[in-house]
Amino acid sequence: MSESREVRGPAQYAAFAGMCLMWGTTFLAIRIGTEAIAPLWGATLRLILATLLNASVAGITRASWPRGEALRGIALFGFLNLGVNFGLLYWGEQTVPSGIAAVFYATTPLTTGVFAWMLGVHALERSKMVAAVVGLAGVILIFSGELRWGAPAISLLGVFTGATLASLAGVILKRVPPHSTFVVNAIGAGIGACVCFVASLLLGEPHGIPRTGAAWWPIVYLALAGNLGAYVLYAWLMTQWKVTTLSVGALIIPVLAVTAGALVRRESPAPETYAGAALVLAGVARSLFGGRGRPARAPR
Repeated sequence: MSESREVRGPAQYAAFAGMCLMWGTTFLAIRIGTEAIAPLWGATLRLILATLLNASVAGITRASWPRGEALRGIALFGFLNLGVNFGLLYWGEQTVPSGIAAVFYATTPLTTGVFAWMLGVHALERSKMVAAVVGLAGVILIFSGELRWGAPAISLLGVFTGATLASLAGVILKRVPPHSTFVVNAIGAGIGACVCFVASLLLGEPHGIPRTGAAWWPIVYLALAGNLGAYVLYAWLMTQWKVTTLSVGALIIPVLAVTAGALVRRESPAPETYAGAALVLAGVARSLFGGRGRPARAPR
């Protein structure tokens, strides 16, 4: 697909809506899961299941597997997004409310734009640089409010770092020639499972097989909805839309996540968090929907 042309139709919009709905509830499922099983071990089991599911579908559809540079790009995507990002998110959500975690992930369109510019995927407009500064101010405000309410700084920083690495991973995947979404996710989830398992070992977590429905349902739901559902839709939409257009979902997902957290877990963020979230979403909206400005020079 040309970088200046996008395919927009009922299939693309339906895929986008489904992706947002699934991801909007995954933050809550992760938070619930961390209370029933060690977080990194839970992430490992989820990714093992996701690897088997995606590899099975790839085999049934006779999808081709990447080699050479494409394989390295997909592997790096898996390492950053499904490995390091997942590890930080699962670990951080032991103490960070699910809605707050989702708001941090709302910064991905801003960091995606910067990484896309740095890697030569898209030009970076000066207006979007301003939007990134506004979004960063919102993140700082969220940090200050949640710290005042007792959230550990290291957990907040971990979740935010994971979100930033997810942005970088998305841009890296955009540079890879299109492949079957099932193959991409099978490779990525397999590598991510290895990363999370090593992290689990380093943290000294127990590694027993869950024996209750309370421990299994978040794992199964996250593998089906998050990896076989939302990630497959995301990877397919990457072949249809620009990476910065696709990241508009960051405006919708945190709203769904905060709503789900409030309804199911009665999560109540610090007052400053609402103002910070408004700044983040304002920056994202300006970045995605603002008028075209002068492009910034590419990094040398």
